[in-house]
Amino acid sequence: MAAVCLKGGFVSPGARFQSKKGGVYCSLFAPSMVEMKDASHKSGFSEGRLVFPVRRDRPLKPFVVASPVPKGFTIGPKSMRWWEHGLKPNMREIESTQDLVDSLRNAGDKLVVVDFFSPSCPGCKTLHPKICQFAEANPDVLFLQVNYEKHKSMCYTLHVHVLPFFWFFRGAQGRLCGFSCTTQTIKKFRDALAKHTPERCSLGPTKGLDESALLALAANKELNFSYTKKEEVETEVPTGIPSFAPLSAVSPVAAMEKEEKELVSTER
Repeated sequence: MAAVCLKGGFVSPGARFQSKKGGVYCSLFAPSMVEMKDASHKSGFSEGRLVFPVRRDRPLKPFVVASPVPKGFTIGPKSMRWWEHGLKPNMREIESTQDLVDSLRNAGDKLVVVDFFSPSCPGCKTLHPKICQFAEANPDVLFLQVNYEKHKSMCYTLHVHVLPFFWFFRGAQGRLCGFSCTTQTIKKFRDALAKHTPERCSLGPTKGLDESALLALAANKELNFSYTKKEEVETEVPTGIPSFAPLSAVSPVAAMEKEEKELVSTER
C-alpha cells in the first residue's frame, strides 16, 4: 500500500487528517486502511474515526522516560571542595602527623604558617579566599593546611580546639605565635605576617615543633608517629692535657714593675 503525499509531506496509509478553519486534526489511531474497515464492521461505526485537535500555538513536547542512574555514575566533572579553590603553589594540605613534623623541620629559615580548618566551619570557609590572597602576595612563605576532621586526634594532642587557628614557625626559633582569627579580626593575621615575613638568618638547626609536643604526639596511640627523647651529651675534658688560665689584661707600667721586682729578688 503506497503512502499518500499531503502538502509536501508523507503520511502513512492508516493516518487520518482533516482540515477545518486552519486547524489541523489528526487521527488518534493510525492503523492500516484494511484494519480500519474491519474494525468498522465489527464495531458498527462508519469508519471508527476518532479525532482530536492539535493546536499550532502549543508544540508537542517529547516524552522523556527517566531511567535509574547506575551506582557510582556521575554526570559532569567532580565538584571541587571549597578548601581546594584558589590554592597557590606555596599552599598544600598535610597528610599525616609525620608529614607535619617533617614539613616544619625541612623548612629551613622559611616562614611557615600552619592553617587548622574544618570543612564544616563557616568561618574557615569565609576566611579561605583571604588566606589564598596572602599566599599569593607572599610566595616565599609556606602555608600548610591541616584538616581538623581528618586529623582530629592530632589536633586534640596539640591543644587546637578553636577554628580557624594559625601557627607561625621559623627556623631555630620554632613556633613564633599562635592565634585564632576570622574575617572581622583579619588584621591580627596581617600584622603577624608583616612582622615575621622579613628574611632573617637563624643560628642552629630548624626546630619545628618543640620536644614536649613531639613527646605528646608519640604518646598518642591513635597516631602512627614515634619519637625518642634527645639525651644531652656532656662533653668531658680529656685527661693529660694541661689547662691554661685565661690571660688578664695587664698594663705596661705594671708589667715593668713586676719585672724589676723579679730582678731584685734574684740578685739577692
